[in-house]
Amino acid sequence: MLKKFLVAPLALLAIMTVTADAKSPAELNDLEIAHVAYTADLIDIRYAYLALAKSKNPAIHKFARTMIRDHSAVNDQALALLKKLKATAQDNFLSQSLNAGSDKLVEEMSQLSGAAFDRRYAENEFAYHKSVNGLVEGTFIPNIEHPEVKALFEEALIIFRAHEKHAEKMAAAVGS
Repeated sequence: MLKKFLVAPLALLAIMTVTADAKSPAELNDLEIAHVAYTADLIDIRYAYLALAKSKNPAIHKFARTMIRDHSAVNDQALALLKKLKATAQDNFLSQSLNAGSDKLVEEMSQLSGAAFDRRYAENEFAYHKSVNGLVEGTFIPNIEHPEVKALFEEALIIFRAHEKHAEKMAAAVGS
């Protein structure tokens, strides 16, 4: 069952790598990568707020509050670093693709309730973190040029890998 929910994020990654501009995530510059990461964090925060509104499961609530806290903290660090560097993150095809996919998923999950919502949220959180973490580790970090930006991504990845493991356990628990 979890396998079917992994398809959407993997399809999203495939869409993200082929666009009208024929750009790939590996071609993004540091400021575009920063925008993608900021966007991905905001999306996960959005999912968490939806979970707090829709779920009655204490484990889902606890996880959602953790997502809000941790993703907000990383975004605050990213904004502080951009300010220090006197730079502005740059919107790009990948940020736009993530937002479009998020809008569709929020619409879908908004129609669910109870255990069905909890399962969909937990499974999405696992798949989303797995996909984004893979992109960050395999593509973004190796291509980031600025050492402070790279260090921030490396630190955040440690946190988000823990989220992935937590989400996997949560998905298994609510999937029964």
